[in-house]
Amino acid sequence: MTDGALLIIGDVVTDVVALHGSPVMSGTDTAADIVLRPGGSGANTAAWAACLGAEVHLLAKLGYDSSEWHTTELVKTGVHPHVTVDPTHPTAVVIAMVDKSGERSMLTNRGAGSLISEADWDPSLLTGVARLHLSGYVLFAEPGLRLARRAMADAAAAGVTISIDPASTGPLREFGVERFTRETAPTGLIIPNLDEALLLSGATTAERAAVVLSERYGTAVVKLGADGALAAVDGAVVATAQGVSTEVVDSTGAGDAFAAGYLAATLRGYGVQAGLEAGCRAGAECVAQVGGRPRYGLDLNRLYPIHTD
Repeated sequence: MTDGALLIIGDVVTDVVALHGSPVMSGTDTAADIVLRPGGSGANTAAWAACLGAEVHLLAKLGYDSSEWHTTELVKTGVHPHVTVDPTHPTAVVIAMVDKSGERSMLTNRGAGSLISEADWDPSLLTGVARLHLSGYVLFAEPGLRLARRAMADAAAAGVTISIDPASTGPLREFGVERFTRETAPTGLIIPNLDEALLLSGATTAERAAVVLSERYGTAVVKLGADGALAAVDGAVVATAQGVSTEVVDSTGAGDAFAAGYLAATLRGYGVQAGLEAGCRAGAECVAQVGGRPRYGLDLNRLYPIHTD
């Protein structure tokens, strides 16, 4: 690895995306366009960040059924995969049902992803890394939680900055807000969506949630979907960005793309404002297509921030 790399620990998922124009009817057929896509919050973030010019390494666990396909897809987008394959479990699978507004409902089987553990960790993965980024999903199974603790401790000892995406409100509630806050205390940056931010902070507005979370973590970047994003540092809102207008086809992976844009920009030396703008551009690019990964051959130079702050 070279100095300034991004190391992500997260999930790789086989996404089955079903776009349906009418409500799903019980007990009968509903017409839909159905596609198979590589996905997973951690892997999506890695792919977008790599396409935005960052050197990205991904630590993940794959299943026996599709490991070669997933590894090849990651390499195609420029990601350096560090994966182990479980011989008895399939790769995680998500069935995403996307309605005509672009909103999705998901059925999830975490498969091999839930088995990633401290045994998959090697401190040498931090060589040349400027930031360790964790997908919150890793914490929601005990083996992954132990891995996260070890990785964060090693990163902190090595002077590597740490960030986390909380992942999803359902698992967060089950895991426990106070427990999540305690376990992620070593991180200096949290990137939740609005629902996650409100849940974790107990606040009722995005601005107040960002402030509360920044008091805990140092920096909080709250994703607001089509309304853009805002950031708070050490208890004060310091930047906001408007959403980028686009046709919404599928919201799968939009938050991952945003996180990638923000992380890639700040790794290149841009400030918070430019990072928010890069995240919003990447998120808009993502929702305009089916699936959570960037298209092959996509020219992402125009997604880079155009100024420092």
